[in-house]
Amino acid sequence: MEHFKPLSHTPPDSFFNKIKFHLRLLTDFQVRTVYYNLKEFIQNKEGKLLDVGCGDSPYKPLLDKRFDYIGIDYFGSGLFGYTGGKILRFDGIHIPLENNSIDHILCTEVLEHSEHPRELIQEMHRVLKKNGEGFITIPWSSRFHYIPYDYFRFTPSMLKILFSDFSKVDVIERGTDITVIASKIIVVYLRHLIPKNPKQLILFPVFLISSPLLLLILAMGHLSLAPGLGSKDDPIGYYIKITK
Repeated sequence: MEHFKPLSHTPPDSFFNKIKFHLRLLTDFQVRTVYYNLKEFIQNKEGKLLDVGCGDSPYKPLLDKRFDYIGIDYFGSGLFGYTGGKILRFDGIHIPLENNSIDHILCTEVLEHSEHPRELIQEMHRVLKKNGEGFITIPWSSRFHYIPYDYFRFTPSMLKILFSDFSKVDVIERGTDITVIASKIIVVYLRHLIPKNPKQLILFPVFLISSPLLLLILAMGHLSLAPGLGSKDDPIGYYIKITK
């Protein structure tokens, strides 16, 4: 059983969802690093973009009219709490699109939830056009989440093997060990400020009184995203940029 479930990741498509989205960018370094790396990736790009494992398509608002967006997710994506809009459904492996039909691929925090990541990556390669590019992210230092549908953590060495069919593979760290420490402390705070059992209530006053420290921890986490602060050997996650 998962004791601290991730908040639903919804697009900023309403006033309330915009507030929720930007609060998450402030406190969730996994999402923050994905968001800003993606903003950089889509610069000067256009065409047909496939979002593999799109969920509720939280990053779709970043994609303007330059892109023809296609979202695709697993038949059982409701297991992850996604409502699912007008998206394609697939079995988690076989993408129901033609060979060489996609200009760009987006796949954020999905591969760790795939029972067959190698086969899914091969399908991405198949549907991507020659010289097409992909933006893939995975967590590294992350708790066991969406239990039991969380299967892998990949090292840069394994990522280069998994994506070896592509002509170019760049594995880039997202954050550092300082980012990880800040993120873990934030989760501990939130878990005790929103207690779910009587045992946690014992520590609730302590965490409530010391909550101003959370501002310093948040600042430390954001500063850790600056170049050179902390070790990249233990990042919060990885961003893989691929070219077919």
